[in-house]
Amino acid sequence: MTRLCAHGDAGQAFPIYITVVGGLLLLAFAYLAVGQAAANRNSAQTAADAAALAAALDTRDALTEEWVQNVLDPTKWQEIFNGGGVPFDGCARADQLAAQNDATVQCAPHPEWSPPGYKVVSRTNQSVGDSIVPGTENQHSTESATAVIEPRCEFELPGTGADPAVLPKLMCEDGVDWTLDPQHLTDLPKPEDLFDVHLAD
Repeated sequence: MTRLCAHGDAGQAFPIYITVVGGLLLLAFAYLAVGQAAANRNSAQTAADAAALAAALDTRDALTEEWVQNVLDPTKWQEIFNGGGVPFDGCARADQLAAQNDATVQCAPHPEWSPPGYKVVSRTNQSVGDSIVPGTENQHSTESATAVIEPRCEFELPGTGADPAVLPKLMCEDGVDWTLDPQHLTDLPKPEDLFDVHLAD
């Protein structure tokens, strides 16, 4: 009789065991689906960040070239430092970076911002993938990023009657100053010396 009861208890426990295991498997698949979605979102955010920075860096380099061309005319410096004088056409570079991150982007330049910059919305080419959540096989993640271009240097224009052959000193971040000699313009600030490009909230 004792054996029969033990056998009966084991038989009753087996369905419970199956239910528990099934629940654990379902939970594991649910966590997998969440992980797939998170990884897809991270890919979209990485693509957006990289694309926005690439667009802003492209324009930063153009602004630096514009400043070099006008280095002997300090009255134009501030406009250039504020993002003026060049076309904001860095979205082509944003497209390239997005493609390298397996995504597509919508890129919008904003030269009117203060500081100026770019806003990018990226969409992953790869979907979240098959999971226990219906519809994820066709779901693509979308994320956005904004990058801005800020001047790193200040200067003071010479007053009336000042020697026009003397250029203003550039006083830049980190305590770096540039004294420019119009007769020896071989050592000029680089793009990263003049402008800071970073992601904005």
